[in-house]
Amino acid sequence: MLSFDPKDNTERENYKLLIGSIIPRPIAFVTSVATDGTVNAAPFSYFNIVSSNPPMISISIQRKNGKIKDTAQNIIDNNTFVVHIADEDNIEEINKTAASLPSNESELSLANFTLVDSEQISVPGIKEAKVRFECTLVQAIELGQDNSVGTDLIIGKIIRFHIDEAVYEEGRINPKTLGAVSRLAGHNYAKIGDVFTIERPK
Repeated sequence: MLSFDPKDNTERENYKLLIGSIIPRPIAFVTSVATDGTVNAAPFSYFNIVSSNPPMISISIQRKNGKIKDTAQNIIDNNTFVVHIADEDNIEEINKTAASLPSNESELSLANFTLVDSEQISVPGIKEAKVRFECTLVQAIELGQDNSVGTDLIIGKIIRFHIDEAVYEEGRINPKTLGAVSRLAGHNYAKIGDVFTIERPK
């Protein structure tokens, strides 16, 4: 078995080992609003559950050349954002929003999405998503090394769930009808494949 010390690797080498190993990764499609009112939208695959009581999620937003990304800045400024689950029906349009645009230009101009008002926050959501969460910021943590910040870790609390009736069954989400899409390495994605069951030991 090969063995690597991350300190001897470049950032890109460590990145490739991480994104190739930690798979599949769920994709958060995040909308946020800039101080000038611009609606920002971007996908992130460093995303997961933090807690169910209260319901909290985490999104790790990597900085580019040390510069904070618009999504992280907007969330820190406004303390609110909406997270949508990427699925087979919307992933092509979501991918378009990954383009780098100036902060005063909305990535939604590149995609065929419909904005919908949220119920408890001012940040709008995307109508086409089967699942979306209205979120408030719990904590933003700057992470890095050598006195350089490389990542903004966003922890948000879900204050409203929006679930399409087509994927909701007796309090649960049907994974097949949701059709969530996950991120692999490079330009690769994955769909929900074979599902199997293993009972947890008592």
